Amino acid sequence: MLTKKRYSIMEMVLWTRWEIFAFLTFSIAVTILYHHVGYSFLKVPWTPVAVVGTAVAFIIGFQNNSAYGRIWEARKIWGGIVNSSRSWGMKTRDMVTAEHAKRSCPEEELKEIRKTLVHRHIAWLTALRHAMRQPRSWEVNHEHRTNREWSNMIHTPEKVTSLHDDLLMYLSHDELEHCMTKGNKATALLYLQSAHLRKLKEQGLLWEFSFLELENLLQEFFTLQGQSERIKNFPYPRQYASLATYFVWIFLVLLPFAIIPEFSKIGQSLTENFPFIGAYFVWAGVPFCAQISWMFHTMERIGRVGENPFEGSPNDVPISTITRGIEIDLRQQLNEDEKLIPAQFPEDHHVQM
Repeated sequence: MLTKKRYSIMEMVLWTRWEIFAFLTFSIAVTILYHHVGYSFLKVPWTPVAVVGTAVAFIIGFQNNSAYGRIWEARKIWGGIVNSSRSWGMKTRDMVTAEHAKRSCPEEELKEIRKTLVHRHIAWLTALRHAMRQPRSWEVNHEHRTNREWSNMIHTPEKVTSLHDDLLMYLSHDELEHCMTKGNKATALLYLQSAHLRKLKEQGLLWEFSFLELENLLQEFFTLQGQSERIKNFPYPRQYASLATYFVWIFLVLLPFAIIPEFSKIGQSLTENFPFIGAYFVWAGVPFCAQISWMFHTMERIGRVGENPFEGSPNDVPISTITRGIEIDLRQQLNEDEKLIPAQFPEDHHVQM
């Protein structure tokens, strides 16, 4: 997620420079053919083009609203993960006690149990963020040239290190091997948490009411995971996404054939009083066409890059940063050595990942 207060105009120009060049080239070509070569039939009445433009504006607005809705829902889900994770850290610290233990249990052993529960939770967060970064066939943001440039400039943590390597510091060898054999690693880790809680209850290290409280939190984690997976695995409907792209390009192709003849007419009316300006006024339609085309296309493209909030683009939900923030918070509450707690992922070009 971009953290700068606003995009600079230079960043927007760089991001869309190839489209700007295409729009300018196309408008220049239409101007030359219509005004200089004499192909006066290359014109379209302005009224139908304006009607198409109005329809396209509605479609783009619908697409952008839907894309923003998906991003905002994803952010709320991960906000819920933050809150529930803090509750997990607090309750495991204060509910795992030897008050009802069936055997003698020193405080150091209790601390180790609490640490295991918290670290396994961090492993769940890690597995979930890795799952959310896995590519899907409909995630095509990386196919655009300038989007690939952005991807090469920033370093998505899930593309730098593997899940197996990330889980090494949180799980025992047996748990890691068990987890890696499952298709849904995050679900497997929540099952391990539940089994561990049951064992603690049987040993009297967890009061029955406390056991139910922690099990309810695990259920909440399942719910939040499922909500996140729903957004990841259900794309923005292709019929809307594809039609929006097709309609925008139809409008962009028709636009110069409507605007250039209009500017040519204005130039002819100026010739009598301002012959020099009138002779070249038609060329003012070129930047005018390019600007309108750029505005419509950029808004449509913004909607496209916002459809999948976990893809790893600069405008996505920064789940890696959120996860690392939870980890730092929980491990500090366990009074772990600050040297052992990893630092927050750095921002690349003002982008949180």
